[in-house]
Amino acid sequence: MKKGFYTIMSAQFFSSLADNALFVAAIELLKSTGSPTWHIPALSPMFALFYVILAPFLGAFADAVPKGKVMFISNGVKVVGCLMMLFGAHPLLSYAVVGLGAAAYSPAKYGILTELLPNSQLVKANGWIEGLTIMSVIFGVVLGGQLVGTVVSRQLLAFDLPMFDTGISTAPEAAIVVIGFLYVIAALFNLRIPRTDAPLQPIAGNLAYLLRDFSSCNARLWGDKLGQISLSTTTLFWGILGNLRVIVFAWAAAALGYTVTQASTLVGVVAIGTAMGAIFASTRMRLDQATKVIPLGIGMGVLMIGLNFLTNVWVAAPFLIMLGAIGGYLVVPMNALLQHRGANLMGAGRSIAVQNFNEQACILGLGAFLTGMTKFGLGAFTTITVFGLVVAGTMYLIHRWHHSNLVKHKDEVEHLLAIARSDKH
Repeated sequence: MKKGFYTIMSAQFFSSLADNALFVAAIELLKSTGSPTWHIPALSPMFALFYVILAPFLGAFADAVPKGKVMFISNGVKVVGCLMMLFGAHPLLSYAVVGLGAAAYSPAKYGILTELLPNSQLVKANGWIEGLTIMSVIFGVVLGGQLVGTVVSRQLLAFDLPMFDTGISTAPEAAIVVIGFLYVIAALFNLRIPRTDAPLQPIAGNLAYLLRDFSSCNARLWGDKLGQISLSTTTLFWGILGNLRVIVFAWAAAALGYTVTQASTLVGVVAIGTAMGAIFASTRMRLDQATKVIPLGIGMGVLMIGLNFLTNVWVAAPFLIMLGAIGGYLVVPMNALLQHRGANLMGAGRSIAVQNFNEQACILGLGAFLTGMTKFGLGAFTTITVFGLVVAGTMYLIHRWHHSNLVKHKDEVEHLLAIARSDKH
């Protein structure tokens, strides 16, 4: 791997670490201020909001500006959202601003991989970047849980600056200050990301043109016989994973009587499994073999329902690791294939923006559905059953879709797979 790849990984780790720690801090902040219960599942769709609204512009922005600079600006936006939450803005609104920074960050983060590395290294690079991202989820959620826990928060609140009253008096506020510094560290790594040789694509000044361009890119990716399969798979996967944290928190409270700090460790356990699966996939899978992992998605959905029958943490922990591992092994090759097809069809930044739009729209939709179920009093066990059935059923339909493509468009699919096998950039 090129040297710049490790700088990208470092920046991604600290930025994602802060995102996930802030998620836990926001949950504790909502609970401590007596907010309605449905505000907690609303965090995920609020984070996804700007991914969907600004998708036509973020991809073009990522292709028009050096991607390291885009990532630096994005982390600055995240710091603003963090400060808003600290100084009294509603947590849902503040977390939406952090989501705005993440939405701008993502096309640059993934787009630079296709500019920096050859096709032959894309699966491996995705395995490492996803594995590291998921490790940051583990540490981020656990860190957030510890920061709002009694032991650490007491020490943080006992720290005072000489001759200066910070006004920080609660555990969530102290946690948010620490998280803000993590975003600053990520921004410093962003400044070291190298400029690639890929030409910049100027942004058109016409709003209508950008909307037409994005719509055209979206249609092209959905019309591609490999792009449509990888896009539908990753869209569903991230839609479920984006809301799974909330489900695990609710399940841990219902089945085990866990607090936010205790439940955060179980979210980390899922992420451990996902990281293991992602790294294993990066060592075994080739780009042209990506579609062979689709049946794993059906099994993942069925396994999710099994969570309802677990009431012992020592049984639940390995079960959650296995569930995460299947997801990690599924998403890495499909994500790499999607990036490859997108970069060939429209350019890296626009491709990732289309991907983000679809994935975050799924997170937004499923999050709104989960929020509605919570607001109307449906429990964690019912929610898990519904999500498991959605995953298994949808992955079965995607499997049938790909099989139909192989039968009806055999020459086209084989040609696209041959391109994926090429080692040329």
